[in-house]
This record gives sequence, C-alpha cells and structure tokens, in this order.
Amino acid sequence: MDDGPLVRGAHLGRTYAMGDQRMEAVRDATFSIGPLARIALVGPSGSGKSTLLHLIAAIDVPTTGSIEWPALGDRASLRPGRIGVAFQGPSLLPSLTVLENVALPMILAGRPESEASTSAVDLLDVFDVSTLVDRLPEDLSGGQAQRVALARAFSGAPRLVLADEPTGQQDRENADRVMEAILTVADLDLAAVVIATHDTDVASRLQARWQMQDGALRVGAVAWSG
Repeated sequence: MDDGPLVRGAHLGRTYAMGDQRMEAVRDATFSIGPLARIALVGPSGSGKSTLLHLIAAIDVPTTGSIEWPALGDRASLRPGRIGVAFQGPSLLPSLTVLENVALPMILAGRPESEASTSAVDLLDVFDVSTLVDRLPEDLSGGQAQRVALARAFSGAPRLVLADEPTGQQDRENADRVMEAILTVADLDLAAVVIATHDTDVASRLQARWQMQDGALRVGAVAWSG
C-alpha cells in the first residue's frame, strides 16, 4: 500500500459566478488526507464544507490552486472504486432497488453481479436496512435513504469515503448507530473517512477536526502528516 497521502490540496479555491457577482465558496485551502484518517469537517451552513468535499471527490474542479490524489491515481480513476461519496441530498437512482443501488458501484468496477449483490446485502445489514433490499427509493423514509446511500458509499471498499451530514435525517439513537456503522466498515476496509457535520456528537467520534468559516479552512491535527 502506498504510504503517501490519499489527497493533497494546495491553496485550493472555488469561486462561482452569480450574475454580476462572484461567490468564493472555498479559498486558499491547503491540506492532506492520509490513509486511515478520521476527519470531522465542521462549520456553519454555507461555510464551504460541501464544496470542499466535492473538490476532494473530483466532482468539482478548483478555480485556483491544485489538488492531487497521490495514493489513489488520476482524476478519471477515482470513482467508482477509490473514493465513495454520500451526498447530503437525495442521490439514489430512482429506478433501481435498494440492493441494485448499493451493488451498482461494484458492478461498474467489474465485479460479477452475484458477488456484488452478496456484498451489497452485507453492507445494508451493517447499516440496518437489509430488510429494504427490494424497495425503490421513493418508498424509503429520509433516514432509510440516508443509510442506504452510506452503504453505497462504502460499496467496493473504497480507500476514502466522504459523507456530507450523514446523520442529518436520523434521530439521536439512529445517529449513534450510523456513526458506529461508518467506523466499523471503515476499520474493516482500512478506509479514510471525512465527515461534514453540524453534530458535535458525530465530530467527537473522529480523531481530527477541520474547521470551515466563510470558505476558509483551518486544519487541526490529522492522522497522517506527510
């Protein structure tokens, strides 16, 4: 396994045009994410947390600065497979069942459908939604859909999982269970985890805390310091 960082960003910025104005969602962010990192990304709504996750996942492209994935490969090879993402909003494919949604990343990565389905059921069981395998996303509650999306983020054992408010649709008891499931699977898969959250209980379960305010990132202690 490569000992280098999974992700490295240098003076990263993302600016969006809004009519005649420009909105700086992320500005001058420098960071690295090492193997097995457990990072809470905290800050108020609108501070740039989701944008930073999208840049890390290569879903968005920075306006300034640079980002690279030394231990993961080039941008085109990151998803599906090496980075898993659980978005804040609904993201399940509406025409696929719960089982098909979670198995899809593995199938796209070349695993046999039967093997992918078996692994998908195992993941759904960890997130306590294995009884929902045949349901469509429209038949799920918000909390159930969120847990299915988390299972899908871990599908195929990615090296890095990014989760945006993964307990936002859960009550306190289920939020604790969701965090336990995330950390359990991450430990088994030897995956790094970055979680954007407003929940102080969630943040307290992770080893490092990164703070965002008005697009600026302040990095605390991290699990790897390359």
